[in-house]
Amino acid sequence: MNAARREAMVLSTVTAPPELLPNVSETPSKHNVFSHMKHKFMNELSKIPIPPWALAAIIILVGVLLVCCCFCVFKKCCNKKKKKKGKDKGKAQINMKGVKDLGKSYVDKVQPDIEDLDPSLQGEGNEQKEEFGKLQYSLDYDFQTGQLIVGIIQAADLPALDIGGTSDPYVKVFILPDKKKKFETKVHRKTLTPTFNESFTFKIPYSELGGKVLVMAVYDFDRFSKHDAIGEIRIPMNTIDLAHVIEEWRDLESAEKEEQEKLGDMCFSLRYVPTAGKLTVIVLEAKNLKKMDVGGLSDPYVKIHLMQNGKRLKKKKTTIKKNSLNPYYNESFSFEVPFEQIQKVQVVLTVLDYDKLGKNEAIGKCFVGFNSSGAELRHWSDMLANPRRPIAQWHTLQPEEEVDIALGIKTS
Repeated sequence: MNAARREAMVLSTVTAPPELLPNVSETPSKHNVFSHMKHKFMNELSKIPIPPWALAAIIILVGVLLVCCCFCVFKKCCNKKKKKKGKDKGKAQINMKGVKDLGKSYVDKVQPDIEDLDPSLQGEGNEQKEEFGKLQYSLDYDFQTGQLIVGIIQAADLPALDIGGTSDPYVKVFILPDKKKKFETKVHRKTLTPTFNESFTFKIPYSELGGKVLVMAVYDFDRFSKHDAIGEIRIPMNTIDLAHVIEEWRDLESAEKEEQEKLGDMCFSLRYVPTAGKLTVIVLEAKNLKKMDVGGLSDPYVKIHLMQNGKRLKKKKTTIKKNSLNPYYNESFSFEVPFEQIQKVQVVLTVLDYDKLGKNEAIGKCFVGFNSSGAELRHWSDMLANPRRPIAQWHTLQPEEEVDIALGIKTS
């Protein structure tokens, strides 16, 4: 049966016209081509030295990256369009009045009115000026004798410089630029309102008065240290009318820091013989002494005091060297000092300017021995370490007041 059917089909295929025959060969050809390509592709893949699962992962990753890139580009384009629309819309909707009101309310919250501020927090222009007190003084010029009379009457509202809330004030009066004469009032203890009622006289020709400056400086006295400046008044004499007596109050101003004056140097030698109890001081020379006379020179001489416990035991002095700022003496002076007392005494040397008509003024001072320091103590120690030998050394002269304080000598 099956064989008869096959024969009938073959016969019909042969005898039927071509256009009526079914397209049997077309379908198998496409299928064969696809199968061939697939087989070829799989063969190529099998040649690649990568496992199939890894290759699949790479393909998936590349696909994901491509999708992400496309998404980012699309999003950026959309955002540009939105921003452009937003700007156009914002321009049309800004309310300038609302902006001003907003700014005003912000200032009200952050910046209060100036009246509401604490005075201590306001600007530097409102800082309180430092007070130094005030001084009442008088000025009178005697045209017949060529004398300026300065009266120091009283002071008030002085600042307290001592621990107890008070001060020990006194006033220094001098004339610049020469400073030849310097006067001081008495010290008034533990007060901020001292009454002085003292006067001082300066002999100055009227023709020279215009180039001078009167200085009245208030100090706080301290027995064991340098006196503190409270304040001062400086009066250029060419700014006042001396045709009549002047009496007035004036506020004290901050005292200008005085530079240490160079008073000069002095060389002397010390020699001590313990067995004889003999101390010899040889004043050799001095140099660069301060000018004390109008002509720019001085008439210096040296006073030597032997002191113990603040008391002057013996006094000697050199000759006067006229018109010299670099005098040479080479003069010897001896004192009897027992060996048991040599560590307790002091030798004080003072260089003075001789004045025929007035008081001899001290140019400078120094001392060696008990309670000395620095170069002076070293000189004294060298003398004791080298008995019977003269030991010479240069010393810088110090202001008389400072040396007197160190010696325990009262300055008032």
